Amino acid sequence: MISKFLSKLKSILFKSAVTSESPLKKEKKAAKSAKTKTKTKTKTKNKTKAVNSKKNIETLTTLPGVGAKSAKALYEAGFKTTKAVIAADEKDLLAVSGVGINLVKKLKNLK
Repeated sequence: MISKFLSKLKSILFKSAVTSESPLKKEKKAAKSAKTKTKTKTKTKNKTKAVNSKKNIETLTTLPGVGAKSAKALYEAGFKTTKAVIAADEKDLLAVSGVGINLVKKLKNLK
């Protein structure tokens, strides 16, 4: 184990004498660029998720009796599409806050 450590140390020392940057600086730069790429991808994914959720909520408002608040509540409860809302059981819809019996009756008449 010590021999591996010493050989690794020698290789690092000799490489640093030949190159202008030490291996540690190269590793730090590589890690930094990887972090910025990850942040950019995460921001892009979050933006597309936000846009998609807004579009889905807007499509839920096309159902009769569903306003902005109830559409958001339905979306957050897991009903992402109008088909999912129409096909849902009455008990599941009533479990969503902001959805009452009258709205459920209107939605069930769509079947």
